[in-house]
Amino acid sequence: MSGETGDSVECFNCGHQNPSWAQVCRSCGYPIQPMTAASTGPRGLFPSDQDSLVSIGLALGSILAAIVLGLVLSGLIPPAPNVAIETPIPTPSPSASASASASASPEESAAGSLVAGPTLPGTLTFGTGIDPDTRQVTGETAAYTAGTGTFAHSISLGEPFAVAELFEEVVRIEADGTETLVQARTDGGVDVTATSQVAGFQVPVANLSGWGTGNFTMRIYRGEELLAEGSFSIS
Repeated sequence: MSGETGDSVECFNCGHQNPSWAQVCRSCGYPIQPMTAASTGPRGLFPSDQDSLVSIGLALGSILAAIVLGLVLSGLIPPAPNVAIETPIPTPSPSASASASASASPEESAAGSLVAGPTLPGTLTFGTGIDPDTRQVTGETAAYTAGTGTFAHSISLGEPFAVAELFEEVVRIEADGTETLVQARTDGGVDVTATSQVAGFQVPVANLSGWGTGNFTMRIYRGEELLAEGSFSIS
């Protein structure tokens, strides 16, 4: 058995005592201090031993497998829908379309009112005489000469008058479009038959001298209800 005593070391081969710092036996030359095994760890920037290379290979293989799996799954899962394309474009409801179609523009409304004018239940017609049987005017005209001829007018209604008196209002239309009252309703009462639907009246144009000349509008009322109106001129 070889051993170590004090500052000496016994040779494992011949038993000779050697100094503790001796590397080989001074008697037989046998190595006394065992040689330290060379490190098997990596000596450079990249490891070259087998175990390290195997570990690196396994890690790279795992990374590559994950990349391949990701590519496969990306082909199987459908892409998310494009929100801008899939969002439906709102369309107007039928009621909204009908409202838009029925609503006329301001220009159309103005043109319509100029052409059609207000709708009244009765019709006022001017002429130069009255048919005694039908009470309708004869010699239909709306232009008169001051002091000459006969001023006649008749009103037709689609229902019986249902009153015994109608009222006539007359205004003169001035050059600037304003109206000047020449006969008030309270002064223009005329008798009618309540069961009739037509009434006619005539007077000499000379009787209208107080109205002057120009363009006029006559309005026929049943109480406060406007039944008909018409225009004529006196020159």
